[in-house]
Amino acid sequence: MMTTRNDATPATTWVAIDIAKRTHAVLIETPDGKHRRFRMNSLQEDHQRLVDLLHLCPAPVRIAFEPTGDCHRTLAYRLLKEGFDVCLVSSIAGARYREALFNSWDKNDPKDAAVILALLKQGVTQRYADPLIAGHHGLRELSKTHYQISLARTRLQHNLMTHYLPLYFPESERYFRSTLAEWFARFLIRFPTAASVRALSFEAFEREAWDVVGRKVNKRSWIRELYDTACASIGLPIAGDDVAIETFRLQLRRYQQLIEQREALAETAHRLLRGRPDYESLRSIPGIGPVLALTILAEAGDLRPPAVSQVLRPGFVQVAIRPVPWPGEVVQARQRQTALRLLVRRDHRRAHA
Repeated sequence: MMTTRNDATPATTWVAIDIAKRTHAVLIETPDGKHRRFRMNSLQEDHQRLVDLLHLCPAPVRIAFEPTGDCHRTLAYRLLKEGFDVCLVSSIAGARYREALFNSWDKNDPKDAAVILALLKQGVTQRYADPLIAGHHGLRELSKTHYQISLARTRLQHNLMTHYLPLYFPESERYFRSTLAEWFARFLIRFPTAASVRALSFEAFEREAWDVVGRKVNKRSWIRELYDTACASIGLPIAGDDVAIETFRLQLRRYQQLIEQREALAETAHRLLRGRPDYESLRSIPGIGPVLALTILAEAGDLRPPAVSQVLRPGFVQVAIRPVPWPGEVVQARQRQTALRLLVRRDHRRAHA
């Protein structure tokens, strides 16, 4: 999301909160221009004290904070449920403003709260939509879980490629394809080293590997090539029952589990979102599958009118594609935004026809 300058609504009481994991720095400016600073813990008792204090302040009360991981979610939810106006301040805007104001990279919590207050009063804020209140908290958690599992899978894959394979079967790396990694993991669990392949005759190896490697073009020749590669391998001759091979198989089974969990989450996302007009509109765009559509909906919320005009602000698709786009891509991004809006509005008209 990009920082937008909104017209500052005439608020009587301004509240800036610098969020941290365990403690928050709070700065309140009252109508007479006086400031009140204090620190609060991330506890239910302190949340209640802050709510009671804000209810005593002259209304309306406008609150801003800088998003910090997910540490701000619980306090923001409580403040919204109490009826306060809550908004966000961009981390980039805060860093740039702090550097220009203090001419220094030095920072601390009270100084950050002062920067947030200054940006809040100028209207340089972002609209905050709580996922739980907006109704897409489950989608966000599904999307984030898919991301974490994909990240763990990638890290483990790099570990397999840079540690285990160079030791036991370095020549097999050329057969690995990320889109077909499942059969490769099954094959290595059965034949973790080149020595385990050489221990069998070609006929015995062909019988055992036939169902393991899955579908292949000219499968018999492919298996023969793999067998010859194992016979000429420089891998270490470790016995199949050695503890080192058991650790290798342990990592391979974990890799299989991550693949299965990732696919199961993608299927769950499609099952939950199937039939939604905004989801189907996103899926109709070439290159957007269930996971990418889930990510967009989890971050942007409902794309149907009138939310589509508020969520897909200029630059949304552009930023999602590449942080520094080349000039022609800006035009393409705007064309994609226009096409997406037309698709969503068309489905909206059909649904209400």
